[in-house]
Amino acid sequence: DSSSVMINEMAVEKMGMKDPVGKIIRSGDKPLTIVGVFKDFIIGSPYKEVNPMLVLTYEKYNFNTVLRLNEHNSIAKNMNTAQNIFKKYNPSYPFTYHFVDQEYAQKFKDEKQTGSLAGLFAGLTIFISCLGLFGLAAFMAENRSKEIGIRKVLGANVSGIVKMLEGFTYRINIGWITFAVAGSMAILIAILTVSFHAIKAAIANPVDSLRSE
Repeated sequence: DSSSVMINEMAVEKMGMKDPVGKIIRSGDKPLTIVGVFKDFIIGSPYKEVNPMLVLTYEKYNFNTVLRLNEHNSIAKNMNTAQNIFKKYNPSYPFTYHFVDQEYAQKFKDEKQTGSLAGLFAGLTIFISCLGLFGLAAFMAENRSKEIGIRKVLGANVSGIVKMLEGFTYRINIGWITFAVAGSMAILIAILTVSFHAIKAAIANPVDSLRSE
């Protein structure tokens, strides 16, 4: 129906409408009746706010068509059906298509790569830390090897020897506050680091950056 239009929630907000369905808006000189409102979704850059959107048809031409495939059929069968219909009405134009999930995945490709790299370096950090602890434990065991041998001859069990390597007789328990403070400090340091570089780039003299190019 070329006289109808659907709008997103952002368009409703920008136009200040409370009950938009049934109201008339204009595209140029053409009146359009709002027949539905759909939720905002990202169609452009994921780094920008969703803009007001209108979904409507034109009588003489079409930009693109979005199809929901029949889940009971194979993808090949669905695409073959769509291709036959497109060729029937516009045989001179090539039938090209893209899958929506792949388009969205492409938008967040950089974020996924950053997450993978962060996970990789975090794993390396944990691995190196474990190597350090392993080396420290090996060093302590080597220094006290004779003492351990004597204790085993005298009847010491494994748990007793392990406790002996702990070093301190008296200890305190580590509460959740310690982990909360450590986590908060890590987040704060990350925010300050990112903010520093962001503010530095924002206040930099554009003449210097253009000269370097």
